[in-house]
Amino acid sequence: MSPARSFSGGAVAVAVLVLGIGVAFAVGRFPVTLTDIAVALWSRLTGTPSGLSPAVEAVIFQIRGPRVLAALACGAALAIAGAAFQGLFRNPLVSPDILGASSGAALGAVLAILFSFGIFGIQAAAFVGGLVAVAAVYAVGSTIRSGDPILTLVLTGVVMGALLGAGVGLVKVLADPYNQLPAMTFWLLGSLSAASPADLLPLAGPVVIGAAVLVALRWRMNALSLPEEEARALGLPTGLLRIVIVVAATLTTAASVAAAGIIGWVGLVVPHLARFLVGPDFGKLIPASALLGGGYLLLIDTLARTLGPVEVPLGILTAVIGTPFFIWLLASSRGGWS
Repeated sequence: MSPARSFSGGAVAVAVLVLGIGVAFAVGRFPVTLTDIAVALWSRLTGTPSGLSPAVEAVIFQIRGPRVLAALACGAALAIAGAAFQGLFRNPLVSPDILGASSGAALGAVLAILFSFGIFGIQAAAFVGGLVAVAAVYAVGSTIRSGDPILTLVLTGVVMGALLGAGVGLVKVLADPYNQLPAMTFWLLGSLSAASPADLLPLAGPVVIGAAVLVALRWRMNALSLPEEEARALGLPTGLLRIVIVVAATLTTAASVAAAGIIGWVGLVVPHLARFLVGPDFGKLIPASALLGGGYLLLIDTLARTLGPVEVPLGILTAVIGTPFFIWLLASSRGGWS
């Protein structure tokens, strides 16, 4: 891909992000102008009075601000995890959802909710659940030698996801029907409605760590996209690198699931859009996926809270968009990584 097209693709990703932030702050039942946002931010930075009403400042800093930041972090986390998994398995059809990372993280998180763990306990349980699920899918897919290995991996992920979904259903049966069960059901559909300033640090920490690892390994991920023999010929410890990338991508996925529930399809759709804009080079693909993922989920969240009198769960909206995209991808892809 030419440098001019890569630059244009990066500019589009930044434009989507800026558009998403502006629309998310301005749209809602309590209107806030972009000028109000600029004045409020300047006031916080300089310590000078803003002249805005307390209601406007509360909307900016206590309600929409944390929600905007949470959407950016979750969207970026899911998108870069999807890009990493697709490159690692050399398969354009895999994502954190297909490989069972989201379902495994969900099972770990609902178990933590069932046993009344705190936010850090929920995140730890989600991380362990996601990691075990991806490891199981990869191990089973590698063990089955018959047939197309890519199709086997995808089908193994689908089957494992169904099994983990059954586990989530069992936990819901055991949960308190008046308190825990409604919370689990709504949480599993995906929502950022409860995002608060206190939730940002537990979300941002794992996302930043996982993203930093993936960014640091971006050049090695390019080499891992080659056939196994060629990657080893370059002197790469392929086995160790794959484990580190899986752990980092699962960490970002688990942090997103623990904070906002299951928001499917972002990890599948966004990396393809980013690859179309900036090409397959992970040095550009990872940042572009993060920018597009954050902007995309922010726009979806804005739609979710403004489409009607009742907020629509994020998982429903992303499925409505992602399902036809996945069908188109299946129809147009040869099933391999190119």
